[in-house]
Amino acid sequence: MTKVITDPRSIRIKGRSFLAVMLSPDLPFDNWLIRLDDLAARSAGFFLGRPVVLDVTDLPIDRSQLKELIAELGQRNVSIMGIEGARPSILGPGMPAALKGGRAVSDFEVPEKEPTIELQSKPATVPEARPSVQSITIREPVRSGQSVIFPEGDVTVVGSVASGAEIVAGGSIHIYGTLRGRAMAGSLGKASAHIFCRKLEAELVAIDGIYKMAEDMPANLRGQAVQLWLEGDAIKAEKLI
Repeated sequence: MTKVITDPRSIRIKGRSFLAVMLSPDLPFDNWLIRLDDLAARSAGFFLGRPVVLDVTDLPIDRSQLKELIAELGQRNVSIMGIEGARPSILGPGMPAALKGGRAVSDFEVPEKEPTIELQSKPATVPEARPSVQSITIREPVRSGQSVIFPEGDVTVVGSVASGAEIVAGGSIHIYGTLRGRAMAGSLGKASAHIFCRKLEAELVAIDGIYKMAEDMPANLRGQAVQLWLEGDAIKAEKLI
């Protein structure tokens, strides 16, 4: 019997890069999950809709422990898109894909004239940018539900950042208004990044993955012009003169 192939169509396969959150758990997992729950409880929606990569490099765990961790994260609505640093022996069918070779900046294609910006949930005018793609300037308030993500460098907001909004920068963050939402500087491992704001009322601030929640900040800094930086594993803050 002769088979006739009709209406042949090609399959198009493309490569594309996305910004993902990297989670690096430590042992014992029970204690680490408690800290994760604390972060999620005090920053509602932090992981909602975010692609997450699980880094288990150098963790002495077996397949059952990894599967249990993934299940625990799934119950917390943390969707694992891939696993980095896992030994082949602990991976198996039905588990997220093994990833390797992730690069901090070069995976993000930056056009020559416009920076890479992601404004989610609400439409907004594309912000103007400096000629260099190492920094961008947002010339409008960042509203609740919006995210500005710029892994290539610094972010300057000429206005305020509302509660429920977030700024994620590979470099430093400068806010010439009130910071009520979340500001995460040094998102790709730049520990020297700073956060500056004219009025501090933040829900969360983070530098190089180290975070501080609103209730953890000194009361005398609330409502003040402040700069924040990282010393070791601690975020330091002082008033701006």
